[in-house]
This record gives sequence, C-alpha cells and structure tokens, in this order.
Amino acid sequence: MKETFKDVPAEPRPAPAPPAPAALAAKVRTLAPTMTRSMQRVAETVASDPAGCAALTVTGLAERTGTSEATVVRTSRLLGYPGYRDLRLALAALAAQQAAGGAPAVTADIAVDDSLVDVVAKLAQEEQQCLADTAAALDVTQLEAAVAALCGARRIDVYGIGASNLVGQDLVQKLLRIGLIAHAHADPHLAVTNAVQMRTGDVAIAITHSGRTTDVIEPLRVAFDHGATTIAITGRPDGEIASYADHILTTSTARESELRPAAMSSRTSQLLVVDCLFIGVAQRTYETAAPALSASYEALAHRHSPRNNQR
Repeated sequence: MKETFKDVPAEPRPAPAPPAPAALAAKVRTLAPTMTRSMQRVAETVASDPAGCAALTVTGLAERTGTSEATVVRTSRLLGYPGYRDLRLALAALAAQQAAGGAPAVTADIAVDDSLVDVVAKLAQEEQQCLADTAAALDVTQLEAAVAALCGARRIDVYGIGASNLVGQDLVQKLLRIGLIAHAHADPHLAVTNAVQMRTGDVAIAITHSGRTTDVIEPLRVAFDHGATTIAITGRPDGEIASYADHILTTSTARESELRPAAMSSRTSQLLVVDCLFIGVAQRTYETAAPALSASYEALAHRHSPRNNQR
C-alpha cells in the first residue's frame, strides 16, 4: 500500500460543538425516528415547550415525561449536549428567542383530505423551516474546509443513491460549469471502481441523509483509504459515514409523513448545502470560474438561438 493511503485518520476528530438553540427542534426531528419511545417523549417535550422544560430539574423533566433521569441525560447527550445542564441552557435561550418573535411555526402533517391550498401552505412552511434548521446547524468551519479542498481538487467524485444522487448530479453540473473535473456516480459498483483510482489531491463527496447507506459508504471508504479528501453531506453526523469523512456537513429534514417521505424533505436541505459549496468554490476561484461560467452560458445561448435551430 502506498504512503499516500490512509490507514487511519491522522488525528481524532474534535467533538462537535453542542447545537445552537435554534437548531434544537431540527435535531429532534432528525433523530427522533432512531430513538427509543421514552427518549422520543423527552425530545419531543423539550422541543415543543422549551420555556417550561428549561425551568425543570432533571428529576422534574423525567416525571413530566414519565421516564427516568437516566433517560433524560441520555437524550440530552444524543441531541448533542454534554449533559442536561447544557440542554437546559439551550432551552432557556430558545425560549427567549421564541418570546422575541423568533419561534418557528409548527405545521400539521399533510392529510389525505387537505385542500391544495392547505397543501401548498404546509409544504411551503415545512420547506422554509427545513432550510432554516439546516442553516442553523451547518458548521461553517467544516464548510470552509470542504470548499478549500474542492478548490484545489484534481478530480471530484460524488456518490449518492436515489434522491441523493439527484442532488449529487446537481452539484456536479454546477462544478463542471466553472471548469472543475467532477463526476456523479449512482451505480455502486462503478462508484467503488472509480474510488479505487482516487489519490491525494482528489475529493470524494458522499450524500446520504441516513448516514448508513452501504452503497454510498463503501466508495467513500475506498476513496478515504486511497488518500482522497472525503466529505459527507448527511443528516446523521454520528452515523457510520462519519468514520470515513474528513469533513461533515450536517443537513436537516422536515417531518416524515405518509404523503411526504424523508427522501423528499431531506433533498431540500441537501440542495442548500450543495449551493453553499458551489458558491464558496466560485468565490475563491473567481478568476477562472467567471470566464468558464460565461462560456457555458454563451454555448447554451448559441445552441438555442433561432438561427441555429433553423439548420
């Protein structure tokens, strides 16, 4: 194995900072499906009534939710806080934001008998909240590191399956238009085959909301082992995907319902992260990106000009 390969990460990744108060509700929505029922009760209670819960001791919250003190502490840690005291401080800050008029609106799930007017209103609110949650939770330091890696990349591979692949294709099309060499891989076998060719100076990006999609994790692992800089765009920064990611960009999602699967809502936040990456790269490579972008616009305009279509 060549010296450029990574056997293990160079140094342990520092523990992530506790989520900002504004991101607490998003964290609950993202993690609730993976929690036990008792932990779900704690998480949903603190998210729905931050002011009331901020005033409770760990014993008081355990009694209110019909759980144990240990469950309250475990839930706090799963949400990203070192302990219940830290969660209480975040709840107090969130309650203050809500009192000042910054409380996120809570919308009901879409029902089968909803009118289209209600569907439009509920979807619009969910999308807005999803974007706000993602922006609040996004680690700008990690984003800047990912942008820097992309700016200097010899080659960029993007891995995603299903809806995440559509997001990957969107990112690749953007990068190609500013002159970068990028490829999107939906076929897991081709993804691994290409990952084997990755080297130091290359960048591999995996997009998976769950953080546990094997067909996405495997090529990222191979690219990581071969020395590439790896980036994960995921709703589960504590998922398996994190083991092979140099940089993690966390996304949020709207609540999953019968008529709105997670794949649809998670794509909104993934696209926001993709746009942030693209704009960051375009800004830092402006001298070459701007002419490349102009050239692509001119080529498309020429292709669709009336004179050209008459031929």
